[in-house]
Amino acid sequence: MLTAHGHDVIMTEASNSLPNDGLLNEVNDEFSGLTLALSKGRILEETMPLLRAAGVELLEDPEASRKLIFPTSNPNVRVLILRASDVPTYVEHGAADFGVAGKDVLLEHGANHVYELLDLQIAQCKLMTAGVKDAPLPNRRLRIATKYVNVARAYFASQGQQVDVIKLYGSMELAPLVGLGDLIVDVVDTGNTLRANGLEARDHICDVSSRLIVNQVSYKRKFALLEPILDSFKNSIASAS
Repeated sequence: MLTAHGHDVIMTEASNSLPNDGLLNEVNDEFSGLTLALSKGRILEETMPLLRAAGVELLEDPEASRKLIFPTSNPNVRVLILRASDVPTYVEHGAADFGVAGKDVLLEHGANHVYELLDLQIAQCKLMTAGVKDAPLPNRRLRIATKYVNVARAYFASQGQQVDVIKLYGSMELAPLVGLGDLIVDVVDTGNTLRANGLEARDHICDVSSRLIVNQVSYKRKFALLEPILDSFKNSIASAS
């Protein structure tokens, strides 16, 4: 845990230098404010109240637009709309100054050289294993179907189990029903989708919520712009607790 300017900072990977300096300069030549990376769906929806409280309002609805870059009511802040798995990459390489990403995405894809500043306590769910309801597991090396390949391998290794992991990009619930996998690893919210497909949640891997991540160089160079937003987010989180 590092502390800078009074904020606790979590680095996903230790580093003695600030990386991607040249790239940050290149991508931010025309826009000198803050670029925020978000993904559509639940994270976008639940981040909006935090942004509004910080005086940042999107001028268009990203869900109703094909645009990928959006201005806001704050001339010093713009928003990029990305795939959830790309948010850490954009922040890491300085194409975005900060972003909101699920802990599941950070665990799976990693994010070198970013600060994980805040647990926003939004988009909460769990990473779990799941399988066919009441079905015993076969007495052989298990097949695990998931889009969380790295998380699955690490989890089963921690349990002392060797497994075969099958990479999927969606419809994980189908895999156990047709014999592609014995178990799946996926995020679970209400569990309704599992139950609707005859599956049940089994082992809890970790709790998931959305985190605010910041590029290291941006944190140093643009702290004056970041600080009021960070403070507002902290106040909103404290008020909701």
